[in-house]
Amino acid sequence: MNKHSKLSSVLKPVSVANGLPNEHYVDPAVFAEERESVLFANWSGIGFGKDIPEAGDAKPVDFLGMPLLLVRDRNGDIGVFQNTCRHRGMILVDKPQKIRGAIRCPYHSWCYGLNGELRTTPHVGGPGQNTHEDVQMDKLGLVRVRSHVWRDVIYVNVDGNAPAFEEVHADLLERWAEFEKPIHHGGEASSFKLEVATNWKLAVENYCESYHLPWVHPGLNSYSRLEDHYNIEVLGKYSGQGTLVYRQLKDEDGTTMADFDGLSDKWDEGAEYVAVYPNVLLGVQRDHCFAIVLKPKDCENTVEHIELYYARSERETPEFDGLRASNAQLWKTVFEEDVFVVEGMQKGRHGVLFDGGRFSPAMDGPTHNFHHWVASQVEKGREA
Repeated sequence: MNKHSKLSSVLKPVSVANGLPNEHYVDPAVFAEERESVLFANWSGIGFGKDIPEAGDAKPVDFLGMPLLLVRDRNGDIGVFQNTCRHRGMILVDKPQKIRGAIRCPYHSWCYGLNGELRTTPHVGGPGQNTHEDVQMDKLGLVRVRSHVWRDVIYVNVDGNAPAFEEVHADLLERWAEFEKPIHHGGEASSFKLEVATNWKLAVENYCESYHLPWVHPGLNSYSRLEDHYNIEVLGKYSGQGTLVYRQLKDEDGTTMADFDGLSDKWDEGAEYVAVYPNVLLGVQRDHCFAIVLKPKDCENTVEHIELYYARSERETPEFDGLRASNAQLWKTVFEEDVFVVEGMQKGRHGVLFDGGRFSPAMDGPTHNFHHWVASQVEKGREA
């Protein structure tokens, strides 16, 4: 396959464009290229703040083969570091844990603070000598990876060259400004993952359009019909879909979960579902929200990490336990219904005569928007 296939047909308007060529889904060489130009060069999701809730909590993450470490410091701030000792390159933390004192390398006991600073270097100058004039401790802290937290998702820009997260996503931040409120994870039942045999991009493409609802989600479509949805697309930024008929869950007594405070009436029956490029999928409703981080394993396998959040904490609202459980099961069912589609498209991408496909200008704008963005990132990487 031609690694440097022409992407000009993908960058055309939706009415005449083709989708990304097959090699962007099945070729390990192109997957490696996208790792650099799409995922490392932009703000990619790698985890959730709820997984490191307290000071000293640390969690190792493998991001496309790169070992990273998520740490919450004494100020409550989240930092992301390369999970590699500056001495001999040993992995520092191999499982989630509470750091009581310092981050200690298990090889030679070099120790780092929660802020990444190198604190101690035992015997570095010889037995009993813990300093050496040629070992400049202030220059040997852990390599910090640029990070940002929004809606509890931890984003990183590995290459360090992307504009600030707030600049890149200014339009979306403004669009959802009403939801800039504390969110509370729903607990163990509100956390699940799906392992799918598909390229990560197909999960994004499927998520950001409503065209498939009548056939793939008949239960959802029974009350949230195709005609009740609208496209969301900001070229070069993000895309997704919205519904005008969001229906809150009710228990047998007609009780609903607490709403987020201060929302405008748009959200009484409205909800939106947006792909935050490259690999985060977000949804907002009046009484809960969710975040999905897509973790690419290789060009044909992806893990979807799904977390549900609410306006009130689980601890403070035990009366909503049943509703939260029902809501989690509802979303789990919806997301599982998509598995055969994204896996089927992955299989179809091995059809060597497939030309990337064509789009419905009326229905596929959000998907084309994503293809256009990926192609533009790849082209930019090739020009660098």
